Amino acid sequence: MYYNSGSANKVFGVIMGWSRHHKTGLIYHSPQRALDGYTLVSTRGGTWTNLIDMKGNICHRWEDLDGIMYARLLPNGNLLLRSGVADEAEGMGGSSKSLKELDWESNVVWEYKNPMLHHDFRRLPNGNTVALTWEVLPESIAVNVKGGYIDENSTTHMYADKIIEVDLKGNLVKEIRLWENLDFDEDQICFLENRKEWTHANSLDFTNDGDFLVSFRQTSTIGIVDNETGAYKWKWGPGTVSHQHNPNMLNNGNILLFDNGAHRRGMNYSRLLEVNPANDEIEWEYLGDPAMSFYSYNISNAERLSNGNTLVCEGAPGRLFEVTQSGDIVWEYISPHFVYSATSAGGSVFGYSNAVFRAHRYEATFAGFKDHDLDPNKYSNLNRIFS
Repeated sequence: MYYNSGSANKVFGVIMGWSRHHKTGLIYHSPQRALDGYTLVSTRGGTWTNLIDMKGNICHRWEDLDGIMYARLLPNGNLLLRSGVADEAEGMGGSSKSLKELDWESNVVWEYKNPMLHHDFRRLPNGNTVALTWEVLPESIAVNVKGGYIDENSTTHMYADKIIEVDLKGNLVKEIRLWENLDFDEDQICFLENRKEWTHANSLDFTNDGDFLVSFRQTSTIGIVDNETGAYKWKWGPGTVSHQHNPNMLNNGNILLFDNGAHRRGMNYSRLLEVNPANDEIEWEYLGDPAMSFYSYNISNAERLSNGNTLVCEGAPGRLFEVTQSGDIVWEYISPHFVYSATSAGGSVFGYSNAVFRAHRYEATFAGFKDHDLDPNKYSNLNRIFS
């Protein structure tokens, strides 16, 4: 259920609170109002990615023993993913040691290795791949970065983000140093975050004009970056959002994002925002009711579906749901797939987590499904266990 705040652009969803014994799997489904399709889900720290139907049944599964931290489908039906955790990343969140492309049978058909890879990537129409990577910031720059704290977990140097583009052979085609056009006064690290990184980019996407759309967790900033020069055409966020994830541009030119709300002044809570970059106005907002009932400290995403609803991944508790523009939840699923991962579990004494970095919905007409079997009966034993 939901209620409207009286404002045309702010809606509140009513959900249950956390319980050690809460139900997992499919929680609710309104077939008449939800967008029919298949949802791609990877448990962070696991070795599999599941494609589930609207009933929560596994219809296909990819596996990679190096680990699948996050994955997305390509138009040919292959899975593009980031795999494993790199020791060279010195414990920074979102690390991966390689990007891989798996075919429908989980065979590796392409791999790019780089221990500085992290968080996000995209396959371009020309076959090249763009991705986020870290590099050590020159000391002459690092000493002027403001904010953050230093403790026993700090590195002796500061990392910064860049975008790289590589071809199918792994050759570097282009790189953009995202730190080169930052401002020491505007782009300050949250005082509750470690100074081992300046920005901690956690998202990479494209605008409708082909520029880069990025998200910086450390500074609570999203920005549009010129694809050629690396200059910032637009920056927004500090003081309005808090450690957000996954800004993505809609067809109308607005930007949809998951505002995590960690370190928010007052009570911590998450929300979804649709902001117009032309005037910085928030045109749509979704919150839980009470607000604290919808919260993920980190990870998470939101994507607008073709029926106007929004698919939401409340990442830390592994909760996915589809919500209408008026705030009505029409599909809800809590991942029953847990892995032992103390880091992913966020300090849980049990060390088990069902956290999901992001989730994506693909309609049945998706080109990548052509000639592939999506019968859940193939996975009847798994579905019996996790239903």
